[in-house]
Amino acid sequence: MSENEAPNFPLNAEELRVLGALIEKQVTTPDYYPLSLNALVAACNQKNNRDPIVAFDDATVARALDRLRERRLAVIIGVAGSRVPKYKHQFPQAIGLDKRDTAILCELMLRGPQTAAELRTRCERFTPMTDVATVQLALDELAQRPAGALVVRLPRQPGQKESRYAHLLGAPPSMEVGTPTEPIAEQLRGDQQRVAQLESDVAALREELAALRAQLDEFRKQFE
Repeated sequence: MSENEAPNFPLNAEELRVLGALIEKQVTTPDYYPLSLNALVAACNQKNNRDPIVAFDDATVARALDRLRERRLAVIIGVAGSRVPKYKHQFPQAIGLDKRDTAILCELMLRGPQTAAELRTRCERFTPMTDVATVQLALDELAQRPAGALVVRLPRQPGQKESRYAHLLGAPPSMEVGTPTEPIAEQLRGDQQRVAQLESDVAALREELAALRAQLDEFRKQFE
């Protein structure tokens, strides 16, 4: 698809999460990319760098992959030495994006509306971002693409100094200005996510400790 062709959007919530996860993992875990279905499900359901938190099953992710493949945004490939199929995205190639634009849209897909400053910080894991002005220029260009805008600036929220931007790859975002209590709700949601992450970390540590105890007991038995 060339840059002058209209993008094949909108995508639904499942497709956006699967596509965003594929884009992210290509950069952050290149040794494990392309991803198996199991790895992709885990990537979609991880709790850090995600808003909202989801709990997709294999069937949900598989259906989303099928639809992305129909739109030429993802492909299935065979990998030498692997018994399972692997999946990779074709997002920038499909609609003509560079690394900077791809990083911005990926972050918006995975974490929702953000300011230019937030995007500059979070996109650094994908590609170097010189300054906020560089990100702002990229946002302006994405909002004015001849083939169709890919981002939109949202009305400034009460108590916020900067406007946030949302992607236009899915359903149109709400353009209503929030109430003054909205920042409190966002803070509470962030606290809930952090608590959930801590609970997950504690559970993982308990499993590791149980495994170590089992190994120690087995080792002791060898000398009894």
